[in-house]
Amino acid sequence: MEILIKASQFILSLSFLIVLHELGHFIPAKIFKTRVEKFYLFFDYKFSLFKKKIGETVYGIGWIPLGGYVKIAGMIDESMDTEQLKQPAQPWEFRSKPAWQRLIIMLGGVTVNFILGILIYIMITFVWGINFVKPNDVKNGFAVNETFKEYGFKDGDKILKFNGEEPEDVTDINKYLFLRDINSLEVLHEDGTVETINIPENIGEIMWQNGIMEPFIPRVSPVIDTVVTNSPAEKAGLLKNDKIVAFNNKPISYWHEFTSSVVNSNDKEFTITLNRGNENKNITLKAGNDKKIGVAPNKENDLNIQHKQYTFLESITIGNSLAIWTLKDYITQFKYVFTKKGAKSIGGFIAIGNIFPPSWSWRAFWSITAFLSIMLGFMNLLPIPALDGGHVVFTLYEMVTGRKPNDKFLEYAQITGFIILIALLILANGNDIVKLFTK
Repeated sequence: MEILIKASQFILSLSFLIVLHELGHFIPAKIFKTRVEKFYLFFDYKFSLFKKKIGETVYGIGWIPLGGYVKIAGMIDESMDTEQLKQPAQPWEFRSKPAWQRLIIMLGGVTVNFILGILIYIMITFVWGINFVKPNDVKNGFAVNETFKEYGFKDGDKILKFNGEEPEDVTDINKYLFLRDINSLEVLHEDGTVETINIPENIGEIMWQNGIMEPFIPRVSPVIDTVVTNSPAEKAGLLKNDKIVAFNNKPISYWHEFTSSVVNSNDKEFTITLNRGNENKNITLKAGNDKKIGVAPNKENDLNIQHKQYTFLESITIGNSLAIWTLKDYITQFKYVFTKKGAKSIGGFIAIGNIFPPSWSWRAFWSITAFLSIMLGFMNLLPIPALDGGHVVFTLYEMVTGRKPNDKFLEYAQITGFIILIALLILANGNDIVKLFTK
């Protein structure tokens, strides 16, 4: 059931984004009186699941869920239909239009992606508001990764300031360290002393290379709040309000100790000692392939999560800020793709699908969709010939030099770009498959 829910959210989000992206090309093409021959959700190699011709355009759904496209007359695109280009140019064709009109048509898709991301973030803020945790609201402080203890941090530290300023949400600390310029943290140690600790300039690279993506974890009691339906935990008999006191007879004080024990356990089965109704009970079970057993903690007593609602006008400002920072953070982490570890970490459809929660949540769905919309906008702007960014580069070249690349060059460039994209697709989904069998 979890897989079905995740897949449903993924397909719905992907379809929504593809249709709107392609509309971003379709609408300006029609405004500039350019003929659009096809408008497709997914690719239709050899056959379509559905198609219907309305006017001069065939609308359809393909069977290969790798994206979508609009086939614009007189343009070398992913359809690789070059027969039309052998004929004299017609006034309704893409190649007959002025360069500035072609540029607008090509930028239409990514423009929609960015605008859509902003609009979704605005509505998320307006409808659901923002949750945040202030420094003193992490009642037990943070558990600290061993590498970060070398800088002077200690278990139980409360983080008071980032770069000398109180953060809006102190639980953003790991994201800020990895993606933003954090050069110092002010902390309150458990002994009552306050210390400002300097952070290395390359802390993001240190975290990436050592796999330390969560150096600071809020310490919360190991009390179960949620047990996922049909999970190993439910099947073993774990219940809400059970308190985990030991893992394989090793005492557990905080939730992160328990999750770390599960993830790092090499045993096929392990024993959890839990307290239920003032009695201890031992339960033997084994984790799923994802190294999880399907439980979530009760954070209410240890983590004071505050909530704030915003007016629509306030939501516009905050939504814009969220979208801009999402783009900036994505661009910042994109550099890690070009490392050896980054190549292995690229994920395909399974990885993207796993971003969605196992139970349906509209807030989570729209948050992920907004992120994916901005991500797709950025990715489509990359100067790879088969992407919008490649077409934009060639069009800008023409506008600057006054010389249009010949059709044969554009055809070969499109083929090269398509091969690059297929290779990346194989790499990403190949990584997904490898991870499935090596967990």
